[in-house]
Amino acid sequence: MNSAKFFIARTFALVQTIFLLAALGAAQPAFAQKPSDLIRPGDRWLDNRGIQIQAHGGGIIHLGKTWYWFGEGRSQTNDPQKKYVACYSSNDLVHWTFRNQVLAIADPENLGARFVLERPKVFYNAHTKKFVMYMHLDNSSYKLARVAVAVSSKVDGTYTYVNSFRPLGLESRDIGQFIDDDGSAYLIFESRPTHGFYIAKLSGDYMSVEKQMSFVNAPLEGGAIVHLNGLYYALGSHLTGWRANPNVYATASSLSGPWSEMQNIAPPETNTYDSQSSMLIKVAGSKTTSVIYVGDRWTPSALWDSRYIWMPVEIGDGKLSLPQPQPWKIDVRTGVTTIVPDVKP
Repeated sequence: MNSAKFFIARTFALVQTIFLLAALGAAQPAFAQKPSDLIRPGDRWLDNRGIQIQAHGGGIIHLGKTWYWFGEGRSQTNDPQKKYVACYSSNDLVHWTFRNQVLAIADPENLGARFVLERPKVFYNAHTKKFVMYMHLDNSSYKLARVAVAVSSKVDGTYTYVNSFRPLGLESRDIGQFIDDDGSAYLIFESRPTHGFYIAKLSGDYMSVEKQMSFVNAPLEGGAIVHLNGLYYALGSHLTGWRANPNVYATASSLSGPWSEMQNIAPPETNTYDSQSSMLIKVAGSKTTSVIYVGDRWTPSALWDSRYIWMPVEIGDGKLSLPQPQPWKIDVRTGVTTIVPDVKP
């Protein structure tokens, strides 16, 4: 083959290759995107350092354009004599930056080496300019049943332990938090002897519980509340320890009740897709308001590797439903969530 014919043949082959690559690109699904842009329920969720997020049994507050996620820090590298609370921040609820181990404490009430510190929740008090952390504090037999309080002047600063007490003089184990649309702050706590959970308003400085708002007459823990379109939705988990169960919810037009009958949030045979409720996040955007179920998928034999089940719920007109977990994305500016068919990394 002479040089002219060789050049023409090579050029023709190159053009064919370009058209083939273009066609393949056009054939790719419209939803294809970098996996890191998605929330993948049940997968390992990594922070900005590439380390698995340690925010189990957590709570989230929204300040300005930033969300702060607090939770039990159960890293394998922790000092076994201490209990930890970790803090992460995000502007999009997808990518999380590790901020600090905001609490690292060794047996604050002389309960023994196996003392319990679970489900940390942080509130910001606009009057005192303090960040107030509530936690479930217990001994190894879960008989103490108290809440502990710690404070900091910075959201991601070191929190100073203050005290512990039984809210309203009642036993308190699993706790949840709720901040209403008017900024009022509430503690949700499970009380085993009364076979239900309480919703209680915090005092003006958030350092104690001021009064009972409501008693939800159902033996539930993992309490979470969201307020949407004039209705309060209260969610909880049955008392089965680390084992998942069918989580249920009730509704009321006021925090003081009366509350409706409990209903399942998901098909009962799924055991809430092997998760336990921790929080409901409301994202109010320019186009819509979305509500996100935040749950824990516990692994008792390796608690550090417990995963997170985050999923937008179907909510409205007194109905609350958790769809089967699958990859999804959110635009926090508009509030729009989109289910994304699974794509391999």
